[in-house]
Amino acid sequence: MNSPEIKEFIKEHGYLFWYTPEDKKEDISQEFLVETILNFGNEHDVKHLFDLIGIKQVAGIFYKQTRDRKRINYFPQVVNFFNLYFKKNAR
Repeated sequence: MNSPEIKEFIKEHGYLFWYTPEDKKEDISQEFLVETILNFGNEHDVKHLFDLIGIKQVAGIFYKQTRDRKRINYFPQVVNFFNLYFKKNAR
């Protein structure tokens, strides 16, 4: 269950979840939220995500998604950037 702040964040960025039915957007998982914002959000969106969830939580989700899956849904440039970013800033 998402907090009211996260639901508001999702609502503000609904255009990024255009393929998700309107009545399901508020209930998307944190994993899906992180993946979408890191792939398609701008730097302000990413910072807001860090403020809402915490940089260590976002890094943990990112690492789990990029290390534990056979198919990675992140763009290669995004994986490279956030591997470097989290290595420096999320320890």
